[in-house]
Amino acid sequence: MPKTKPTSKTSAAAAPHWQLQTAKARFSEVFRRTRSEGPQYVTRQGKEAVVILPAEEFERLAGRTRQPRSLVRFFAESPLAGAAVDLERKPDYGREIKL
Repeated sequence: MPKTKPTSKTSAAAAPHWQLQTAKARFSEVFRRTRSEGPQYVTRQGKEAVVILPAEEFERLAGRTRQPRSLVRFFAESPLAGAAVDLERKPDYGREIKL
């Protein structure tokens, strides 16, 4: 069984915590529990070091499913795509300096 912390108000404290060496030795179980129960915390020297997430949850959190595949598509789908932007500017001929 994974080492768990005392119950508190945060979901992180209620989630299973695995010591690093236990997680390495029982990786198949950590993997299975991640898929069925959700995030699994791995601790190192008594401190939370990493969280193992299902791939779908990571993709959702990272926002990767919403990102366009190319920069051209990104600009084409931008809410500002039809906005009129004035790019005119006065030519800059430099400035006079005394040497």
